[in-house]
Amino acid sequence: MAASEARADCSEAALAEALADVPELARLLEIDPYLKPFAQDFQRRYKRFNETLNNIGENEGGIDKFSRGYESFGVHRCADGGLYCKEWAPGAEGVFLTGDFNDWNPFSYPYKKLDYGKWELYIPPKRNKSLLVPHGSKLKVVIRSKSGEILYRISPWAKYVTREGDNVNYDWIHWDPEHPYKFKHSKPKKPRGLRIYESHVGISSYEGKIASYKHFTCNVLPRIKDLGYNCIQMMAIMEHAYYASFGYQITSFFAASSRYGTPEELKELVDTAHSMGITVLLDVVHSHASKNSEDGLNMFDGTDSCYFHSGPRGNHDLWDSRLFAYSSWEVLRFLLSNIRWWVEEYGFDGFRFDGVTSMLYHHHGMGQGFSGDYHEYFGLQVDEDALIYLMLANHLIHTLYPDSITVAEDVSGMPALCSPISQGGVGFDYRLAMAIPDKWIQLLKEFKDEDWNMGNIVYTLTNRRYLEKCIAYAESHDQALVGDKTLAFWLMDAEMYTNMSVLTPFTPVIDRGIQLHKMIRLITHALGGEGYLNFMGNEFGHPEWLDFPRKGNNESYHYARRQFHLTDDDLLRYKFLNNFDRDMNKLEERCGWLSAPQAHVSEKHEANKIIAFERAGLLFIFNFHPSKSYTDYRVGTTLPGKFKIVLDTDAAEYGGHQRLDHNTDFFSEDFKHNERPYSLLVSKVFKI
Repeated sequence: MAASEARADCSEAALAEALADVPELARLLEIDPYLKPFAQDFQRRYKRFNETLNNIGENEGGIDKFSRGYESFGVHRCADGGLYCKEWAPGAEGVFLTGDFNDWNPFSYPYKKLDYGKWELYIPPKRNKSLLVPHGSKLKVVIRSKSGEILYRISPWAKYVTREGDNVNYDWIHWDPEHPYKFKHSKPKKPRGLRIYESHVGISSYEGKIASYKHFTCNVLPRIKDLGYNCIQMMAIMEHAYYASFGYQITSFFAASSRYGTPEELKELVDTAHSMGITVLLDVVHSHASKNSEDGLNMFDGTDSCYFHSGPRGNHDLWDSRLFAYSSWEVLRFLLSNIRWWVEEYGFDGFRFDGVTSMLYHHHGMGQGFSGDYHEYFGLQVDEDALIYLMLANHLIHTLYPDSITVAEDVSGMPALCSPISQGGVGFDYRLAMAIPDKWIQLLKEFKDEDWNMGNIVYTLTNRRYLEKCIAYAESHDQALVGDKTLAFWLMDAEMYTNMSVLTPFTPVIDRGIQLHKMIRLITHALGGEGYLNFMGNEFGHPEWLDFPRKGNNESYHYARRQFHLTDDDLLRYKFLNNFDRDMNKLEERCGWLSAPQAHVSEKHEANKIIAFERAGLLFIFNFHPSKSYTDYRVGTTLPGKFKIVLDTDAAEYGGHQRLDHNTDFFSEDFKHNERPYSLLVSKVFKI
């Protein structure tokens, strides 16, 4: 037998074995035959996932029980009034509990050492049955390291931490209220088309201060509901010592940030959102952790490992943070329990996983261009420990909470990230379409209007993997941060300070900016994915950038706020953009284009700067030409019959010039055009 024939037989045998091991791998390879050479990679991943799941079943009684670590780890009041405490500190020589309750005697309550680096402590109840550790009192875990050093630590399972006055470090506060918040409303049904309002509680007020959960509940949720969003993505909820980290340097994973209020007030926020029919996602950060040791996970047991890889592998050089050891049994318990906690305790409906690209690869995406060559997604550069954790997390979420939603922030474009685990995929529901905002910023920064390439715009908006759903967005919090500009600022810049009054005539810059702002958002919404995301305030062209208080800006809150009141002022043009965003969302709610099959683009005319496409029974027509309008412009369609205008960026209520008569009926003819069986003449297609 020739060598090439032997290799072919071996390859066929390996493929057959992979198809036998992964239940629905055949479906994945049918969807994308170019993945066939990597069938063994999917087989190995799936087998490792199954082995881990089976090990959890054999040793822990199943993932349901395994993911309830928060019920035993940390500090808990027992039914008899005593206290049960448990920690995992494999590098410790001794573990103790101290706090207000024992006048901070560091060694009076030692933990008992168990197997596998676990420690436990039971403190009997007081004779008078009063609370041993009252609600609101301070606690610390005391660690005696192998070198004999005495370390004061916050439990990794702490449910509430806060910083008093000018203190640098956070304090662990025992949270055990007599009357915990009771949820009043059922969760909304899983939306067919996801319209996400990306939110940050702290910046949600126009005042120069940190806003509260109460403020967001009373003042921002009604705005979100009115705008037609059916989902909010809550950023910076998991406790983070450094406010300017935007919530991405987590110090206490089970604690809701105290800078906005209490855990009960966050529960009220989620419950109120549910009463409005709004789904609530948590921005979960399991890709890395803060390097803080006094009030974080780092060096918890006196070693540089514990929850993290030891040595260089445990550090993220770009983010200056620690990296989890995802293959560790107790790290898996910690992270999976953390997922479960936010659903069970606070009622969250799913998660947006931050930093997935960093998790998936040993190079963390640093210095990588990701050309789309499939070899970039397989092989030794993939961190399969992290990938298996993500599969387990998705399995947990979708098994226990079938209506929950998971979204991956991945810039690499890894195949099958949003395919079912049964196909060998990672199991996410959606991925963020991160190339889209980059494309809009590139066009506004580098090209004149007349040089915009219609084909390239369409390609960017439609370039997504078949049957792997995407969340499209024109801009998110990333574009709003200092050092970049929002779309509104790229379009209108300094004139936003002087020419946004309706009492002044349109300047060319403001006119162009307002019209393009609407068109960019609509075409992204309708063509770019199966979900849509907007960062709070950007819907109305929020002026200025976002910058948190820090030394470099003299600790100023001036740019760490959202000026929603600008849309309430009838004398300002911000209301036009706000109105358009609302009606765009409400039209999607009526017609459901996000849950419809991908659009058919019938025209992307470079000279005319026209893009036309159909989706969900709607015909979308965009004229991006800076100077040309058209009369009796023919557009192809699959639909026979009468057409009416249902959304017009040129309408007066959206700051347009009201050049179209909305009472006009348009009729398609049995006349083929642009490979569509019917066509119609649109009386006027105006320039931007």
